[in-house]
Amino acid sequence: MKIAGIDEAGRGPLAGPVVSAAVILPLSFSVSGVTDSKKLTPKKREFLYDEIYKHSLCIGTGIVGELEIDRINILQAALLSMAKAVFDLKIRPDSLLIDGTFNINVNLPQTAIPRGDSLSISIAAASIIAKVTRDRIMKKYHAIYPEYGFLNHKGYPTKAHKGAIKKYGPSPIHRRTFKGVKDRNAE
Repeated sequence: MKIAGIDEAGRGPLAGPVVSAAVILPLSFSVSGVTDSKKLTPKKREFLYDEIYKHSLCIGTGIVGELEIDRINILQAALLSMAKAVFDLKIRPDSLLIDGTFNINVNLPQTAIPRGDSLSISIAAASIIAKVTRDRIMKKYHAIYPEYGFLNHKGYPTKAHKGAIKKYGPSPIHRRTFKGVKDRNAE
């Protein structure tokens, strides 16, 4: 039975996309250290990202940008990015394990698991793929918009990021409907 673990990264930031991954691991998967991406250092995530790609059966990613996030809201955008990740898989899974409390709009058996990135290795693998993928996107945005410091905070609402929004106004990749961007009350 092929099970895809699904997770997203980037619901909380003020800028950039939300990114999801769907990962199908073989039963023999034995890479140690795979857990919730938030519990890992960036260096360890990068290492595990490569290991997961080497040893997985299949990986799909789904990305929803800031314009769509503003149009449909962040929850719907996260669910859409998860569905896109499933549709990106080259192998059709038999069922889905999804981090969180919501199912997604995919015609497959699925189970939503709160804190699933700490309970399921396939969801944990997806959390690592999604986080590293999103961090790499934000690194590219940092080269375009260095005044915002995306390299350091990846778009999350840090004091420095809020100060940059207040000083420079929102960039094209900022989520216009988010508090701290729409009101520029970045203090």
